Parts: sequence; C-alpha cells; structure tokens
Amino acid sequence: MNTPIYDFVQQYAASNTIRFHMPGHKGQPMLGCEPWDITEVKGADSLYEADGIIAQSEANATALFGSQRTLYSTEGSSQCIRAMLYLAVAHYREQMRDTSTNSDPDKSSSRPTIVAARNVHKAFVYAAALLDLDVVWLWPEKTDSLCGCPISSEQLEETLSGLETPPAAVYLTSPDYLGGLADIPALAEICHRHGALLLIDNAHGAYLRFLQPSQHPLDLGADLCCDSAHKTLPVLTGGAYLHIAKHAPSHLADHSKMALALFGSTSPSYLILASLDRCNDLLAGDYPAHLAKMTARLDTFKYTLKDTFWNVVPSDPLRLTLRALPGTTGISLSQHLRDQQIECEYADKNFLVLMLTPSNTEKELEALWEALGKIPFPAISISPEYNASSTKDSILPQAKGRQMLSIRQALFAPHEVISVEESLGRICGTPTVSCPPAIPIAVSGEEISEEAIQLFRHYGVTQVDVVI
Repeated sequence: MNTPIYDFVQQYAASNTIRFHMPGHKGQPMLGCEPWDITEVKGADSLYEADGIIAQSEANATALFGSQRTLYSTEGSSQCIRAMLYLAVAHYREQMRDTSTNSDPDKSSSRPTIVAARNVHKAFVYAAALLDLDVVWLWPEKTDSLCGCPISSEQLEETLSGLETPPAAVYLTSPDYLGGLADIPALAEICHRHGALLLIDNAHGAYLRFLQPSQHPLDLGADLCCDSAHKTLPVLTGGAYLHIAKHAPSHLADHSKMALALFGSTSPSYLILASLDRCNDLLAGDYPAHLAKMTARLDTFKYTLKDTFWNVVPSDPLRLTLRALPGTTGISLSQHLRDQQIECEYADKNFLVLMLTPSNTEKELEALWEALGKIPFPAISISPEYNASSTKDSILPQAKGRQMLSIRQALFAPHEVISVEESLGRICGTPTVSCPPAIPIAVSGEEISEEAIQLFRHYGVTQVDVVI
C-alpha cells in the first residue's frame, strides 16, 4: 500500500529546503525528529480540508478498515469521542425536525439524550458538557472494578423501551480497561430496532479488525467508532481513527471531517500523520500474520499462568489481566515487576493489566514469565476455590448519585477542591479521576453519595472538585 504522507515528509526533509515557515525549530535536530516535523507547506495537504496526500492516506485506511469513511486524528480518541457525539446530536436534531408537526412542539431544540454505560472515559463527560447533553446511565448488575460495566441485552432493551423518544445514541466502551468485550452484535440489533445509533469507544481495540475473523465494532454492528491507533498499533502517541460504518447514514460520513475540525487543532502533528500513514502499509502487509502469532502465544501464556496459581481475567486477545491474589494488590504486583524492569499498563488494588502487541518480542515474554515467577507471595494457602470466590468478595458499591445539575451547568459553575471526607451531599464539579483509567467515580452535576466516597477511598482519591 502506498504511503503518501510518509513519502512527502521524507522527501521534504531530504530536500534541504530553507524553512521560512513554522515550526520554529526549522528542522534543526534537538530530539532528532525535527526534520520530519513540518506544517502545511505546499504539497503537504491540510488535515481538515484534505484533498491531497492526507485524503489519499485516509482512503487507504478506509479500505483497510472496511468502513464508509475512516479519518485521522492526531489528538487521540478524545477528539474522536467529541466528534462522534456531535455527529449523533446533529443526526438526532435532523430526525426530530423531519418528524415534528404543527401540533407537536418542535423537539429538535430539546437537549439530546445519550444512553451510556457508566465506565466512560472522562473525555465523554467533557464532550457532554460542551454539547449540553443529558445522559441516561447504564449500570452493571454488579462489578468488581470501576473499569467494568457489562451490559446485557435485556438491560438495554428495558432502558430504551422506557424512554419517551429514542436517544441520540447509545454509547459503550469496548474493550474496557480490563479487556472486557461487549456483546456488540446483540446490543446493535436492539439499538437499531429502537432507532438509535450505536457509538463504540474502541480506543483499546484498533487491532481487532485484523484478527481472523474480525472482532472490530464496525464489523459487529456499530455505527460510529473511535480507535486509538497508538494504543495497540505501531503508531505514535496521539494517532487515532474516527470510523463511520458502511451501514450508517451517509450524511454522518459527509459531515465527519467538519465534526473533527470543530474540536481539533489547526496545527496537527505531521509526525503522527506520517506514522498513521506508514502503519497502513504495515497493516496491508504481514501485520495480520504477526498478530495471529502473538495472540496464539499470549493464549498459551494465559493457560500456563492459569495452571499455576494465577487468576487470569477473561479479556481481549492482546491483554493480560491478572487479579491480585490474597495478601497482595495489583499495585504491589506492578512494583515487583517494575523492580524487574517491566512496566505494566495499569494497576489498582484488585487488578494488574499488561498490554501486548506484535511489537513485543519472545524474549520480552520470557522476561515477563521469569519476573512473575520471582514475585514473593505471602505464606498463604491458595485454595482451588479462590478463583471462583474472589470476584464475589470484591464487589464494589455503585455511586448512583442524584443528578442535581446538568453536566454542562456543573462544569461551568464556580468550583472548589475539598477533602473526600467533607464531600458527602456536595455536587461534583470536575470529575476527579486519575489517568489511567480516566473513568469518573462521580460525574459533574451529581450529588456525591456515601457509595461514591467509598469508591474514592478504594481508589486512593483524597480530594474532590465540587460546585460552590
């Protein structure tokens, strides 16, 4: 597959052109990458008005992902999340305008509603404030992690049936931070039957398209989807995709570039664009074969761990999620690995998460196996029943605080920071959450409940931002 952006950047760097244009480093090395860090010079195209090399590269990505349209972001999935929600709202208002009558108040001016699983990234909350959305939350029946929010078909059906009008969209995160995968085909069928778009935050699953068969949300029924290419593909940090599915209304694709421009910088990184472009060639080449080899190797690795005393949590194919054993925490396990020069993706009291890709080597997997074997566990007896009982013992409360203000009202109101111990009954201002996982415990506008305080303590949060 051709690589028009990558080729242009390489050629420009080699041309020794005198740079009386941005950026200010003028191509002079300080980090080493500066010669390839350019701006929209002649021939370089423009990300949000693309009709040259960027348009050609995005067309390549569209073909690779089998979408109606795939567009680039150099500001991660956060930009794509905002664009997806904007497109869903615009689609909703168009539908409401077309169906309104003289005898019926025009609903196109009402605040749109999004039905969303509670384990959203905080970028969703900020987008809801910018777009002034109402959110109907989908809560799991039970969960042992802030990251997990499994939603059943029955639950979604009941929620959508209980609304007076269809929401602008249903929004799910899959895979979640622990690697949990939603039943997208079943949930998509329910959404479409109720006239709602299905939006998927697939930030952790760009590679799913290249499995055999594909497990990508686009191929399972999602209408709009965002992928953080940099999380699982060989792309620089910040590289992401916005996908519009082939079956989605065509005007979503027509307006998708404008939706990204609405929330994006007019100075996108050509280093990131070049890496997205170069990745296309890799994906069209031997990447699927390397992916198949790595997923098979990791499957074997997981089975071997299960045969010892490790509790391996079911997850997407490129993630290793371990539940902390009695007497340990995921945080302490991560430090033991760090002592062996291995850095994990995420750790909390209950879980340790490691993300692998085909770029990891066999030698690195062997080092991980050796490091796990060196972890000094407490002198405890791990019974065969542990794996079955540990989840039950660690069920977390659900912080279902009353919505006292809209998300927008709360985020734009005056705030103060107080201790968690003083926060009971106060209204959440800016969501207080670390990244990772960037999943809010209390959402802007909600009254902070006793359950929220318990979760703050569990995740080590000591201060919260509240509305004055």
